Amino acid sequence: MNIGIDIDGVLTDELNFIINYATKYFKNKDIKYRLHKDIYDSEKTFEVTEEQWKEFWKENILEYSKNISIRPFAAEVISKLKKQNNKIIIITARYYTTYENENRDLMQNIVKEWLDKNNVLYDDIIFTENKVEACKRLKIDVMIEDKPENILAISKQISVICYDHPYNEMLSDKNIIRCYNWNEIYEKASKFLK
Repeated sequence: MNIGIDIDGVLTDELNFIINYATKYFKNKDIKYRLHKDIYDSEKTFEVTEEQWKEFWKENILEYSKNISIRPFAAEVISKLKKQNNKIIIITARYYTTYENENRDLMQNIVKEWLDKNNVLYDDIIFTENKVEACKRLKIDVMIEDKPENILAISKQISVICYDHPYNEMLSDKNIIRCYNWNEIYEKASKFLK
């Protein structure tokens, strides 16, 4: 089985990083904000301008990319899935990794180093904004994802294990399987192997 795995929000707790770091950043810059945990990460999450949001990430992307903790049991579960002859493909649209500029290669290498540092085994890694096309092209059988737009689009083609967040809890469909942690993901993914 080919298993697609997102990074941000799935392997990492991006939402809590954003809440902690962005609230500090906007307070220090004296930028008024209002937090909305039920909106996927963008300037709308804090009701700030797109420019203010980009400046926040410019200042914090390296800290996030190099030092964010991996979710508990994620590496162990992926290792177990890999040992069961599943192909693990990381599919990510991490900030800067898909841009056509001088930061792309640097950021892609930082992502690979983070995966290695956290013992995440994988067969391939794809940096793309178009995860639907990537899932089709790579013949992904199940995708583990958190972004609402991706979950909805991908679930029209294949099953999606939705890593639960306030911003995606309104989603439900026969192809959307909600999970709250990596042990539960293993349990649900194992059902596809039978």
